[in-house]
Amino acid sequence: MRQVTKESINAFNNNSQGSFGGNTRIVVDNEATKLYLFDNLIAVKENNVLRISNAGWESNTTKERLNALSGVNIVQKKGTWYLNGNEWSGDWKAI
Repeated sequence: MRQVTKESINAFNNNSQGSFGGNTRIVVDNEATKLYLFDNLIAVKENNVLRISNAGWESNTTKERLNALSGVNIVQKKGTWYLNGNEWSGDWKAI
């Protein structure tokens, strides 16, 4: 796992706003903590519920950032993404 992933996910988990590695940022507002990768929203934590999306990007970086979140295990087999053992289109999913 890259250092930028460790730092950004640590900030996300601690509800701390910031920018990391030039492509990842955490935004905290009144009700939610949001994880952006290249200005694409890929994770939201609100009311103790984590929701994720690949925002239409099946990239290794997107997969790495999401996999660093607790309860998320994404693997790719023959071009298909699987989230926690189930085929996943990348649409918003509560974890």
